[in-house]
Amino acid sequence: MAPHPQKPPIIERLNQRQARIGIIGLGYVGLPLVCAFLEAGFKVTGFDRDPHKIENLELGLCFNEAFTAILQQGTARKSLALTSNASDLAHVEAFIICVPTPLDSTRTPDISAIVDAITMIAALARPGSIIALESTSYPGTTEEIIVPTLGKQGLTPGSNVHVVYSPERIDPGNVHYTLRNIPKLVSGVGPACLEAGRVLYSFIVDHIVPVSQPRVAEMAKLMENIQRAVNIALANEMKLLAHSMDIDIYEVIRAAATKPFGFTAYYPGPGLGGHCIPVDPFYLAWKARTYNVDARLIELAGEINRAMPAYVLERIIMALNEQGKAVKSSRILLLGLSYKKNVNDLRESASVKLFEDLYSRGAQLSYSDPWVPFFDLCLHGTIIGRFHHYALSDDFLIQQDCIVLATQHDDVDYEQIARHGALIIDTRGVYPPQAGKIIPA
Repeated sequence: MAPHPQKPPIIERLNQRQARIGIIGLGYVGLPLVCAFLEAGFKVTGFDRDPHKIENLELGLCFNEAFTAILQQGTARKSLALTSNASDLAHVEAFIICVPTPLDSTRTPDISAIVDAITMIAALARPGSIIALESTSYPGTTEEIIVPTLGKQGLTPGSNVHVVYSPERIDPGNVHYTLRNIPKLVSGVGPACLEAGRVLYSFIVDHIVPVSQPRVAEMAKLMENIQRAVNIALANEMKLLAHSMDIDIYEVIRAAATKPFGFTAYYPGPGLGGHCIPVDPFYLAWKARTYNVDARLIELAGEINRAMPAYVLERIIMALNEQGKAVKSSRILLLGLSYKKNVNDLRESASVKLFEDLYSRGAQLSYSDPWVPFFDLCLHGTIIGRFHHYALSDDFLIQQDCIVLATQHDDVDYEQIARHGALIIDTRGVYPPQAGKIIPA
């Protein structure tokens, strides 16, 4: 009888929880992974090239209180090390890259953080290590960037290193779907790498979905976000048309959503926010051009969504004009600064864009967002000043010339706002329209 093939040492060490996990990038993707592997019984090294972020995390300053407690417990038990020193990763056996992948000023993918991370790892990785990329990027990144960089150090996927692509699918603020219960796409450069990735993630995720190759997983992640971006663009365009025809778009959506098949409700807003939806579609549109394919629908959706803050600004200007006021010197309150409700994430936030535009026009601005205690207003690369969250009171609301409902957090007294606000610009469909007082935008 033929003996069973021996499992690679890294898989044995993972099964015994002896392999040290290294998370590269400690943001909204990396920190949940750090906490998940700590709770699964692993020793973890968290790396971020920003030393200030490391200092803040060591002081317990984190965007999630539950994560703070886990990090503190990990530090106390000596199962967690936080560092901005690459040499501290020398003992890591499974690296997971969770670095930002933004667009540059010409909307071209900027994967420099991935290149920096894999260059660092290639110089440190020991034979047999797992190297997994979670950052969103264009199809081909794993095989065109990760594999050749490792090859320069004599590391070959499936032979002496395991290369995995497994895109993050985190939805900040979603209490129903978490890292644990969101199905995890996992791909590898060959069967041995795929199996190593499957074992690695099986400790922190309930359901692994293996796919045949990294390009499939890379494109699947982009397709998920592009579908949402396109449908939101449709909802935003329908909102513009509905307003011009004096139709309540939210009533239209509620009516359409009663159809039990063939329709999914997407809601308009003041523009897209977060790292994924405003950015990811352009990774595929850029890659498509290298194949002489024009991703016209993706590009058009992006144009529509990017134009929404300007549309809301125009609605504010018109509403104030009807009351004999200009934006300049008007007291304007923005309700909600984060890009979506019940999170503190300001990345690509349409609310921040509105704040910048209104400030540039001379408005006397304030904001109320319990999720964002303060933020630094930056115009043309220069920090103008720090603004702080205002708690809502009857007197404060009465003093405002205009209140812009930009982000609909749950823990807000919207009835209080309606009672005392003289003019409300509603970008989220919270209120039924009311002539002269509540203006949909």
